[in-house]
Amino acid sequence: MKDLVSHEHNNEAYKLLKQINQYLEQESKFLPRASGLNAIESTLENDDCVSPKLRDAKVEDLRSLTRFFGCSTETFVLAVNLLDRFLSLMKVRPKHLPCLGISVFHLAVKTIEKECNIPSAQDLLRISHCKFTVSDLKRMQKIVYEKLNGEFKAVTALHFLHLYHALAYYHKTERKEFLILDRLEAQLKACNCRFVFSRAKPSVLALSLLTLEVENLKSVDLFEIILRVQKHSKISHCDLAYWRELVSKCLADYSSPECCKPDNKKLVWIVSRRTARHLQNSYYSVPELPTIPEAGCFSEAESEDSCEEMSCSEDSLSGSPRSDAEGEFFPDDLLHQPKWQNFCFQT
Repeated sequence: MKDLVSHEHNNEAYKLLKQINQYLEQESKFLPRASGLNAIESTLENDDCVSPKLRDAKVEDLRSLTRFFGCSTETFVLAVNLLDRFLSLMKVRPKHLPCLGISVFHLAVKTIEKECNIPSAQDLLRISHCKFTVSDLKRMQKIVYEKLNGEFKAVTALHFLHLYHALAYYHKTERKEFLILDRLEAQLKACNCRFVFSRAKPSVLALSLLTLEVENLKSVDLFEIILRVQKHSKISHCDLAYWRELVSKCLADYSSPECCKPDNKKLVWIVSRRTARHLQNSYYSVPELPTIPEAGCFSEAESEDSCEEMSCSEDSLSGSPRSDAEGEFFPDDLLHQPKWQNFCFQT
């Protein structure tokens, strides 16, 4: 079997292996605390604590927000990592989970996305139909920052998935069939929506996804590369077989007709009549602009008057949306959640 590190100097393979080694050293640092995960797993549905079912529902909300704002898979995976790490450290009540979910999502967006793509806190609260305030959101983010020691740039399974995929591509000899990265990322997001994978090491989870895809492709060449990657990452056969089986079951359930999957169509914003009445008229109607005469057909005074009229029209087009004091963006008939209460956490 060919070694992954052959001809390692001054080539891409050496850089990839070096990055993999760095991530292998750091991945345990960003795992949720095992004792905290055990406490969540033992929580009953009627208990006043976050249960695995509530956690999974909140991760689904994070995935919806990711799609709505057009954020990357990296943002979603990091938000899930922050959520699981915090839940494993703090005993959170269900009524505080919505604020926590929005907080970790906003922190992940600010960590990963470009500044121009970061939604405002007000937009997040409106889109998510949450009743708490921006001050509550900032307070929660401060708590998350303190409990996680500000370590937001976590090593996740997505990092290993990209590196393993690139390494396999670099060493592959046959170019007919290959692993599709977008498909692997979609499968990873499906796994992140299951509480059980909070316990998986990122490297093992990523390799489990790759192994299943290679088995589906029935590529001997790719299978040999996976074995070499497994050996280099020092992942035991028992661990890989255990998590591969769980991933296989998760993806089978996810692809079944009974599973409710997100629609891949472009999201369309639909508002009720009551909500529409609260929006400014400038969102739905564009004022008529004055006709611009051809050059030489009007006097200088008429030209100045025409420019003034255009400036006024442009000002009307750039009107700002209503503030929270002028009216709610989402009325109460679209929301059925209890009002936000002052929260406290029990360590």
